[in-house]
This record gives sequence, structure tokens and C-alpha cells, in this order.
Amino acid sequence: MQITGTCFNYYHVCERKLWFHAKGIRMEHTSDLVYEGRLIHEGSYSQRSTQYREVELPGGKVDFYDPKAKVIHEVKKSDKVEPAHLWQLKYYIYLFEENGIEGVSGVLEYPVLRKKVEVEFQSEDRREIEKVLAEIEKIISDENCPPLVKKRLCGSCSYYEFCFAQEMEEEK
Repeated sequence: MQITGTCFNYYHVCERKLWFHAKGIRMEHTSDLVYEGRLIHEGSYSQRSTQYREVELPGGKVDFYDPKAKVIHEVKKSDKVEPAHLWQLKYYIYLFEENGIEGVSGVLEYPVLRKKVEVEFQSEDRREIEKVLAEIEKIISDENCPPLVKKRLCGSCSYYEFCFAQEMEEEK
């Protein structure tokens, strides 16, 4: 399986979610929160469609790329998992460099919060990304699902019922 920006994001949120996604168990289509995020992405910054491009590289699909300024714009609904967003964006910058496009930076944009976070790629980020890529490869190649780790975010996750089905049955 090709490791994508989504995989990189999920690794930083929940290894179990990453494993489900990698095995083709996709629950995002059942989530109202994911749908809401898609609407925010499509409805925000509509003027960008003419000046910026959506770019797809092996391993990533970038929301908006400004080729003149060499800036990737990644639009997110909420900053609740900002470290995961940050590393997903750094992974995209890494992919650009791997494809010969140097000097790229990024901006995380949270239109609902009216917040922007500028992201620069540091030399130590490359080492961290390569370390995480090896860890992701290990997780997704394992036949066994990672153990459940309860987190504050679990209640709003599209995989919630997958992870907590047994507990839900026991409550009945």
C-alpha cells in the first residue's frame, strides 16, 4: 500500500485508525464531521481555484498549491489534532522535495477558526518523517490490529463503533 498523507495524519492521531484505513476499512463516509470538513474545504477560499492548484503526487493530494510562491495550503476544520495536521503537511513538503521541487513551505488553514499556521520544513523533519514512515510500514504490514487506546477524540471518530462495539453490547 502507498503511504499517503492521510496515513501520516492517522499515525499521529491513532495507530488503530491507521491500521483500519490501510486494510481498506473506511468509515469516513459515515461521519457527519468528515462531511462537514469536506464542505468547509470546498466552500472556503473559492477564489483560489484560478490561482492555486490541487496537486496529486504519489502519496499525497494537496488541497491547494501556489506554484509561484511554492506554498502548500492545507485546509482543516478544527485544530483539535493540529500536531497531526502539521506532520501531514510536512509530509507533503517532503513528497515535493522527493519529486525535485525544493524550497516549498506550507500553511495550515482553519477557516472556521480564522486561524493560519505557517509551516517551515527543517532538516530534522526529514529524519523524523523517514522514522515515522518505517513505523507506519510496520503497523500496516502487521496482520494484527493495534490494541485499543482510549483517547478524548474517540467519541468523534468515524471508527468509534468499530473500536467500542463490544463495550456497547455489554451496556445493553
